[in-house]
Amino acid sequence: MTAYTSSLPLSGIRVLDLSRVFAGPWCGMVLGDFGAEVIKIEHPMRGDDTRDWSIRVGNTETAYYNSVNRNKRSVTVDLQKPEGQRIVCDLVKQCDVLIHNFKFGGLDKLGLGYESIKSIKSDIIYCSISGYDRTGSEAARPGYDLVVQGEAGLMGLNGEASQPPLKFGIAVVDMFTGMYSAQAILAALFERNRTKQGRHIEMALFDCGIMITSYCGLEALVMDEDPPRYGNAHPSIVPYGVFETADSPVVITVGNNAQFERFCREVIDRKDLADDQRFKTNLDRKINRDVLVPEILQELKKRKRELLMNKLTKAGIPCGEVLGLLEALRSERVKAGGLVSQQPHPIEGSTPILAPPYRFDGQRLPVRMSAPVLGEGTNAILSDMLGLDKKKLTELKDKGVI
Repeated sequence: MTAYTSSLPLSGIRVLDLSRVFAGPWCGMVLGDFGAEVIKIEHPMRGDDTRDWSIRVGNTETAYYNSVNRNKRSVTVDLQKPEGQRIVCDLVKQCDVLIHNFKFGGLDKLGLGYESIKSIKSDIIYCSISGYDRTGSEAARPGYDLVVQGEAGLMGLNGEASQPPLKFGIAVVDMFTGMYSAQAILAALFERNRTKQGRHIEMALFDCGIMITSYCGLEALVMDEDPPRYGNAHPSIVPYGVFETADSPVVITVGNNAQFERFCREVIDRKDLADDQRFKTNLDRKINRDVLVPEILQELKKRKRELLMNKLTKAGIPCGEVLGLLEALRSERVKAGGLVSQQPHPIEGSTPILAPPYRFDGQRLPVRMSAPVLGEGTNAILSDMLGLDKKKLTELKDKGVI
C-alpha cells in the first residue's frame, strides 16, 4: 500500500493521526499535503466528532470534517479496548510521527503516552496538542478555540470599538496551532536525519493564541494598555481599510507617504489633503485620523467602485473588491489557481475540496485523496501493515475493536 507520491517532499514519511476536531487534524492534513502517508485513527461507530458538524456530505462526512482531513486514510479502532491499543502500538512501529490532542493524561491511561510509545519506537516524533501548558497548573483544562480567543485577548482586538469583543470568523487558534504543530514536526524530522533521535513536541492552544496577537500584543505591552479597536481599519496605517463608495465597498491600502500623495492628487482630486502638514507622514495621519478619514469618505462616496479601482490601480495603490464567500470561491482567480478541487465521492458522485496552498517548482501540491469515508482504509491498512488476514479482521470487527 502506498498512499503517497514519490515526488512529494514528505514521501516515505508515515503519520499516525489520533487527533480529533480541528487543530490536530489540520496538522496531519498539512503533513499529508506534503506527501506523508497519514493514517487517521477514528472510533468505529462515531468517528471524529466533526463527522457530525456542519453540512452533511454522503453518509459519514461533513463539510467541516472534509475541510481538515484531505490526503488521509481512515482506520477505525476502539482505543478503549486492549486489542485496539495493541493495534495502535503495532502501527506505531512502522510510523515516523504520532499526533494526538487527547486530554492531559488520557493516552497515558491507555498505555499510549509518550514514554510507552518511545519504548516501542525510539525515534518517534510524538506531538501532543493540548489547551494549556502541560507542565502548568492548568494542564488538565480542556482547550476550546472560542475560550482561548477570549483568554488570549484576541476577541479584545477584533471588531469595532463601539461593539462588544468579537471572535474571529473561523477557529483561528485551532488553525494556527495546527500549522505551528506541523512546523515543529517538520523541524523534528529534519533534526532526526542528523541525530537519529525522536522528539516529544508539546503544543498548547493558549500559547499559540498569544503568539497570534503579534504586533498588537507588543503594542499593548509597550503602551501598558489595550490598543484601540479599529474594525476593518488598520491601527497604524491611514488610510487603510474597507470604504464605502457610491455603489459598493472597496478595500484601499495606502501603505506609505508616496502612495498617500498619489491617492490625494490622482484618485480623489484633493491636493489640499496632500499638502496639509497634519497628514504629511503616516504617523501624522494616524494621530489625525479623525479629521482625515471623514474627508476621504466624503470623496469616495461620490465615486463608483469600478472607476475608483481603475484610478487606484493606475496610481499603484493596492485595492480590491469585498466579495461574499461563495462569490470568492467561484471567482476566476480561484478557478485559474486551482484552489478548489472536485474529488470523486462514492455517494455524492463528486465533492469540492480546498486544494493545498503550497506550490513547489511551479506546481500546486495535489489533492491526492478526498477526506475519507469512515473506516475506508481499515481492512487494507491493517492487512498490508500488520498482516491481518480476513478471518482476523472479521473477528476484530465482531468484537467492536475495528
